[in-house]
Amino acid sequence: MREFRSEAIVLRHLDYGESDRIVTFFAPGYGRLRGFARAARKSRRRFAASLEPFASVTLYWSPGRSGGLVNLKEAELIDLRVGLRSDLPAIALAGYACELIEALFAEEEAQDQVYDLLRALLDHLSARGGTPLARLLFELRLLNLSGYIPHLLHCASCFGGLPGPNVQFAAERGGSLCPACAGGGRSVAISLLTIGSVARILRGPLTLFAEIGLSQQTLADGERLIADTLRCHLPRPLRSAAFLEQVMPFSAAGEAG
Repeated sequence: MREFRSEAIVLRHLDYGESDRIVTFFAPGYGRLRGFARAARKSRRRFAASLEPFASVTLYWSPGRSGGLVNLKEAELIDLRVGLRSDLPAIALAGYACELIEALFAEEEAQDQVYDLLRALLDHLSARGGTPLARLLFELRLLNLSGYIPHLLHCASCFGGLPGPNVQFAAERGGSLCPACAGGGRSVAISLLTIGSVARILRGPLTLFAEIGLSQQTLADGERLIADTLRCHLPRPLRSAAFLEQVMPFSAAGEAG
């Protein structure tokens, strides 16, 4: 039987029976997969502590029957990201990021840029902790990679300019709207400066989280823009979002990077 080997990030796991474990992982070239790790909670030689959420590992597996769960044979730990596990906002943001990826991308859909983005976020959280800025950067880039980023720099309806200083934003109508097109329907007010900042972030390096600074106003506007966009594309609220808001409100004080 054919066997596979790849670096991967563990998204989550579910204990099964007395000693087994079902593991959801994300691997470059393969996308999101689910695997069955027999006796994972007993076998220190084959798995040890490598199947913990947010860990980077090297996984060995074989295909499952009829396209079901793959059979996990062995895992070698690369990075447990110990620093992340001592910071509650970092844990909450990491869990939210993994659930958001599951919501936006189908299983077995290779998304190598998404993998690189998630790995960079988890490394950043392990080194620096969870912050509203890290959340904003991750969400914007993930929406862009998923193809769901709205129209920003011109009116989504007439494609004309945006006079500012504020614009109306409605994800269900395509994004930013000029005054002539904004009438009627639900929308949120966003600073034109924030729209420009978001556009610059999306043109910047995909994996850069440090050395970026945004004002409190931009963070608050970004929260509204992202929340409105996710409402249009998620079938239901994410379970991890409520916990994240408890431990790290998005509109917390801004930071200088």
